[in-house]
Amino acid sequence: MKLRDDFLVFGAPEVRQEEIDEVVDSMKSGWMGTGPKVARFERDFAAYKGIEPPQAAAVNSCTAALHLSLMALGLEPGSEVITTPMTFCATVNTILHSGLKPVVADVDPNSYNIDPKAVEAAITPRTRAILPVHFAGRPCDMDALMAIADRHKLHVIEDCAHAIETEYHGRHAGTFGDFGCFSFYVTKNVVTGEGGMVMGRDAAGMARVKTLALHGMSKDAWKRFSDSGFKHYQVVEAGYKYNMMDLQAAIGIHQLARVQASWERRAQIWARYQEAFADLPVTRPAADEPDTRHAYHLYTLLIDQAPGVISRDAFLDAMTARKIGVGVHYLSLPEHPYYQQALGWRPGDCPNSLSIGQRTVSLPISPKLTDADVEYVIGMVRSVLLQRH
Repeated sequence: MKLRDDFLVFGAPEVRQEEIDEVVDSMKSGWMGTGPKVARFERDFAAYKGIEPPQAAAVNSCTAALHLSLMALGLEPGSEVITTPMTFCATVNTILHSGLKPVVADVDPNSYNIDPKAVEAAITPRTRAILPVHFAGRPCDMDALMAIADRHKLHVIEDCAHAIETEYHGRHAGTFGDFGCFSFYVTKNVVTGEGGMVMGRDAAGMARVKTLALHGMSKDAWKRFSDSGFKHYQVVEAGYKYNMMDLQAAIGIHQLARVQASWERRAQIWARYQEAFADLPVTRPAADEPDTRHAYHLYTLLIDQAPGVISRDAFLDAMTARKIGVGVHYLSLPEHPYYQQALGWRPGDCPNSLSIGQRTVSLPISPKLTDADVEYVIGMVRSVLLQRH
C-alpha cells in the first residue's frame, strides 16, 4: 500500500463551520470569558445527561473537575482514595493535590476497568472514596462498586473523561457517584480545545464546586458574568482559577449537538476494526457488556508477546513511519518513577495493568476519519503485524 502524503493525526477532532461561526460571534461580541455561552453549554449538557442545570458546572479541564470534586468532599488530609492504575496521571495527581493518599486497585484483564474485588481488598480504615475511571468509554461495574461504597460508607467520584456517551444499565455514566467529571480536551468525543464539566447530585456539593472553581468567591460571583447589573463579590475560601471561557463553550455547544452522530460514526469504525483484525496476533477489545453503552472513545489493541511478532514499541514506530498517529493508553501508573519515589509503588503491584500497559496501542477512531482513512489504517496494521520479525 502506497504511503499517504499527509500525517493522520491521532484523535483529530471534527470541527465544522458551526463551531467556527460561534467562536467568531463570541469574539465580535467582546464576551470571550465566562458568560452566556458557558451557561448555555451547562444547560445543554445537563439536558443531555437528564439532570437539572444547577447540577452541572463547566470548568477548564477534567483535571480541574476531579480536583474540585475531591476538594468539595471535605475529606480529612491523608484520607485514602482508591483508583485504577490504568489511567492518565491526572487522576492520581488530583488526589495528591487534594492532600489525600491514592491507592491503586488492579483492573479486570478483560474490561481494563478497575476490578471491584481488588477495590474491596484495598479498603482500610483510612479509605474514604473510590475514584473509578470508565476506561476507553466502557462503563465500570457500577452495581458492584456502588454496593461496596454503600457497605463501607465511601464517596464515589466517576472519572468520565472517556465516557460522555457511556451508559450502564440504563443510566448515564457520571450520575452514580457524588460527582462525575468529564473532559472536552481536543482528542475527546466532545471537544472545546481544553475544558471539563463537573456533575453532582448534591446541591451543597455543587455550590462548593462553583465557589472553588472561581477563586473561592461566593457562588453569587458567577452572576457577575451577566448584563443584569454590577455585582460585588466576597471571597469565602482560597479557591482556584478553573472557570471555562465562552470561546471554549462556543465550540462545545455544536460539538454536543452532534454527539449522537459522532458516536454512530465511531461505532462504525470500531466494528470495522474488530472485523479486520480478527485473524491477527493481537487481543481486540472485549465485546460490550449487556445493557451498556460503550462510548467508543479509544480503540485499543494488545500486541501479542510471542516469537515472530513485532514488539509493541516497534509497532508504534512502524505505524508512525507510515504516517499514522497512534497512542498508548496507558503505561500503568506504578511504572512511572515519580509514583515509585513518592508513594513506594512498584510495577508488579498491579500485574494485570502492567501486562496491558506494556502491550497496548490505540488506533485513530475520530469521526473525522473517512472510509479511505480507516482502510489505510487497517492496511498498515495488517502489513506491520504480518511481517516476520
